[in-house]
Amino acid sequence: MKFSKDAFFQSQRITPLIEALSILKNQPDAAFYTPGHKRGQGIAESLTSLVGAAVFQADLPELPGLGNLFAPDGAIQQSQILAAEAFGADQTWFLVNGSTCGIIAAIVATCGSGDKIIVPRNIHQSVITGLIVSGAVPIFLNPEYDPTWDLAYSFTPEALEGALKQHSDVKAVLLVYPTYHGVCGDIQAIASVTHRYNIPLLVDEAHGGHFRFHDGLPPSALSVGADLTVQSTHKVLGAMTQASMLHIKGDRIAPQRISQALQLVQSTSPNYLLLASLDGARQQMALQGKELLNETIKLAEIARNELSQIEGLGVLQLEQTRPGFEDLDVTRLTVNVTSLGITGLEADEILQTKLGVTAELPMLSHLAFIISIGNTKNDIKQLIKAFKSLKVLSSPLRLMRAVESHPLIPSPLKFSPRDAFFAPTESVEIEQSIGRISGELICPYPPGIPVLMPGEIITSEAIQYLIKIQKLGGMITGCSDQSLQTFKVIK
Repeated sequence: MKFSKDAFFQSQRITPLIEALSILKNQPDAAFYTPGHKRGQGIAESLTSLVGAAVFQADLPELPGLGNLFAPDGAIQQSQILAAEAFGADQTWFLVNGSTCGIIAAIVATCGSGDKIIVPRNIHQSVITGLIVSGAVPIFLNPEYDPTWDLAYSFTPEALEGALKQHSDVKAVLLVYPTYHGVCGDIQAIASVTHRYNIPLLVDEAHGGHFRFHDGLPPSALSVGADLTVQSTHKVLGAMTQASMLHIKGDRIAPQRISQALQLVQSTSPNYLLLASLDGARQQMALQGKELLNETIKLAEIARNELSQIEGLGVLQLEQTRPGFEDLDVTRLTVNVTSLGITGLEADEILQTKLGVTAELPMLSHLAFIISIGNTKNDIKQLIKAFKSLKVLSSPLRLMRAVESHPLIPSPLKFSPRDAFFAPTESVEIEQSIGRISGELICPYPPGIPVLMPGEIITSEAIQYLIKIQKLGGMITGCSDQSLQTFKVIK
């Protein structure tokens, strides 16, 4: 056992992509290949003043020694093998188009046109894109919903069992684990149910890339039975924005299907700086992950304990397991501000403009904060100080108004997302849109969970929720009319 552990650490010390880029950037040549800036010589001064010139010397294309993302060899192949070992996968693919392309590829690789896939309604909009591209038909499961916190959790194993009994021809199950707020469902039981029907479990683990590296965090999806997982390595680990990974384990999904699907959705000109950042993030976590996360968890506990003692604030805790809420990522901090008489959106504006603190996700009732290996003690001190000041600064805004929640109950799906996406549409006034079939994918962002998707019947509840979000300063994406006066519906 000792030898195996030593061998792991020895192999994980190398960084093939970083090393290859380091060599090539120091071998200047007469460059007659892309990119057009030629190792930074053609970059605008305004850009070099922002990020410096050195980074562009390593912005190189598929030169010999670097490898090709779609036919991995050389440095890319070596780096992906090391990543699979570090993250507990049988095979890993690097993603340069974010987790979005991984989610789409996962659906395309497992479902064809007309095939059924079970998904929760609190999915990211990338899942809807995957349904449109593949032609798969969603079977929606309601996630468990907490009206006090206005939070959607996971669906339960029992709900999944019922859906699979009703739909014997389902080709895959997709689970969000963890949610944006760090809530984890009973993934082990869900994997067991899924596998009894001999179908794969796909996991949107965008916010759980760190789970593998510390026992004080929920278990990683692959370690408890997932067949495929997509992780946003940039969200909580040390990769650059847009750099993610897709992992598979077991034999329920053919690796070649994943490779083929990724060719549809990844750039044919991948950025090797993004790929190298995945290589570096993997090495860092394999060698130092436990120590780094020890400190991260300590900082999160300080923040959670201190904020819990501030009158008017609520902090999401796992006091006992409940349906859809089996575990909690303690590095994800969700703070409820409704007792202050303001919304999370208003609190976010005060925190950002007056107190120097920026949340990851403000919503109607609460704000979510990501505490990661990049945060410091000073960050936590500033966060606590800001919330202590928020109560005073929010006093003029206290209207004590009721905040309507939106539990994301799916309305009837009359068309598959793909058929609805390609169907002819027309614009109608907002009052006339109720009861019609949506031709648009409309959602507040972040978190990117659709309120309306192509093929769904538009309800008055969905319209009211969108209007409220807009009035309170939230961002609505996907609507052709940003004023929300008209909606596109299927003719």
